[in-house]
Amino acid sequence: MKSIIELTKVEFKLTLRNFPVAFFSLVFPVLMLLMFGGIYGNKPDPFFGGHGTVDIMVPSYVGMIIAVTGLMNLPLTIAGYRERKILKRFMATPISPYYVIASQTIVNFTTTLIGLLLLAIVGKLVFDLHYLAKGPSFILSLLLSIFSIFSFGFLIASVAPNAHAATAIANLVYFPMLFLTGATIPLEVMPKIMVKISKILPLTYAVDLLKNTWLGSDTSYLLDILVLAVVLIVSLVISLFTFKWEYE
Repeated sequence: MKSIIELTKVEFKLTLRNFPVAFFSLVFPVLMLLMFGGIYGNKPDPFFGGHGTVDIMVPSYVGMIIAVTGLMNLPLTIAGYRERKILKRFMATPISPYYVIASQTIVNFTTTLIGLLLLAIVGKLVFDLHYLAKGPSFILSLLLSIFSIFSFGFLIASVAPNAHAATAIANLVYFPMLFLTGATIPLEVMPKIMVKISKILPLTYAVDLLKNTWLGSDTSYLLDILVLAVVLIVSLVISLFTFKWEYE
């Protein structure tokens, strides 16, 4: 346990020194919130079912953070370690290479939570953000969303034949999910064709689930839960059979 704690500390420091990851998971969402919150405010809007724009944006931006940590940082870090044979070298030490995987999961999970906390603090202090979730619904939705998207990230790291391919796949997956799922631009303002395209992207269901539970909506989100659960299970199963500790 001590080894994994120390390793996680090191990995967390490396993540904070990784400017793109630190910026787009911790700073950029807050800047987006301040910019669009300053433009639209947080007064109840019939267009968003009587909720304020900021109340809609905060849970949606959590999806953006999950995309950064789970679809970019997690798979690319693991793929990079594998290409540099770092994972293989751990096999010759008392520290299991599984500790690296575990520490990366913990670091990205923690980074996601910090990003959420920053959004909530800024949203509350500047725009009087409302949290309307019923019981632990949002917390459970957050956990399911994180681990579902993280498992998809592991899948990318597992099936990619090398680090360059992992980068290409991650970018190919990340950017459509970022802009077509409601994580940055609300689906309510998108053309119908874009909304239809969004239905094939897992992050769409995470954003919808986070938003509905955050707002305490009575809308059924069973489909969101089922899709995310299937993505989680399928991605983990495929990863178990395809993951290698070093590139051939």
